[in-house]
Amino acid sequence: MSDQAVQTAKAPVAAVADTRVEAPARSAADPAAQRAGEPTARHGSRNAAVLLAFTAVTNLADGVTKIALPLLATRASASPAQISAVSLTLSLPWLLVALHVGVLVDRVDRRRLLWGANALRLLALGALIEAALADRVSIAVLCVVGAVLGVAEVIALTSASALIPALIAPEGRERVNAWIAGAETVCNEFCGPFVGGLLLAAGTGFALGVTWVSYLVAALVLLLLAGRFRAARDTSQAGAGAAESVNRQITGGLRYLWQHTLLRTMSLILTVLCACWGAWLALMPLFATDVMQLSPRQYGTLLSALGIGGLTGALAVTRVNRTLGRRWVMFADLVGTFAMMAVPALTTDLWAVAAAAFVGGMGGTLWTVNARTIGQRLVPDSMLGRYTAVSRLFSWGAMPIGAGAMGLLAQWLGLRLAFWVFAASVAVAVVPFLRVLTRPALAEAYGD
Repeated sequence: MSDQAVQTAKAPVAAVADTRVEAPARSAADPAAQRAGEPTARHGSRNAAVLLAFTAVTNLADGVTKIALPLLATRASASPAQISAVSLTLSLPWLLVALHVGVLVDRVDRRRLLWGANALRLLALGALIEAALADRVSIAVLCVVGAVLGVAEVIALTSASALIPALIAPEGRERVNAWIAGAETVCNEFCGPFVGGLLLAAGTGFALGVTWVSYLVAALVLLLLAGRFRAARDTSQAGAGAAESVNRQITGGLRYLWQHTLLRTMSLILTVLCACWGAWLALMPLFATDVMQLSPRQYGTLLSALGIGGLTGALAVTRVNRTLGRRWVMFADLVGTFAMMAVPALTTDLWAVAAAAFVGGMGGTLWTVNARTIGQRLVPDSMLGRYTAVSRLFSWGAMPIGAGAMGLLAQWLGLRLAFWVFAASVAVAVVPFLRVLTRPALAEAYGD
């Protein structure tokens, strides 16, 4: 994400060949196509608060585990490969099980899946705490724990995203998506690693124990949700869904995404953008220390700019949507990602690179909030789990591929030219964006 990265960068162009925008799977003007039991504002405020609290607490705990496990790995081994393997187990499940989890989310009570995800987290952390107290933490133990936590994260994020349309009235979803995106940014990128470092300084057992309690509290908070938690049945295929095999349902989810021009193009563009993000995050430590000659404090400032931009986007998305229109707000992600890749190729000035990171982080959140809202409006409830899983497979799966491709390009072409290659891939994505994500297409998607 070599040759694969180039194909990924060119993939959005394929969408140009088919520029028609199909009618959305569900239009606000078509009552027959409405989701069964569309929620009203009656319980929306409480549900929004519960989902926000669950997201904040679990992302804070996830942020702690993502710094705790690699640090524990450094105590168990001096091998860079083994330490990297522990970190990989936390993200690899998105490539291995996301599609199957999507089917599960469309078949099973989604709140129970959230409980199940947290039960997996509690079991994994409980086993790790026991191993730590007995001084038996090994790379094998950490890999197993990381894999279980990674699978739990796939289940939790897919289920929570699919729950929003059933629990939040349509007019409140953009706001809730913004709050949740902001909570993910603050808790996972800022507070989680910081709190994790403080807790680990107080003792490994203490740090893991606090994280275990956090997952337990998050599970209990879900009791306050009110509404429907199982996917609505697809009445257009009376009874067929229950008889379909898992592989057939996975194929159906992939086919649904690919046949819908707007959703397909969004996913392909996001694949390019996430590959660039993976490349930036992989190369920036080396670029910052060897080329920019930054101190650890200055490097922290650079990374903070990325997160602050993401938080700013979450706070501003509703207002800028009204001011600029959703099309140009989403286009800001292409501009920001291009700036992230192009500015380091042009200058080593800390503030210029940090400003580009800020714009990139802000654009990323603006895209995330609008893309989630579009998906929740267009995709039938019976397909929402599979759609979420497929779209995140494309995007999150592109990040490690982009990181690997950046390493190879930097080795062959040099650091600056490697940045330019990824900047060019973003420029290519502009063409399908402008041709497919038109103002009428987005207005129809939102039911405006």
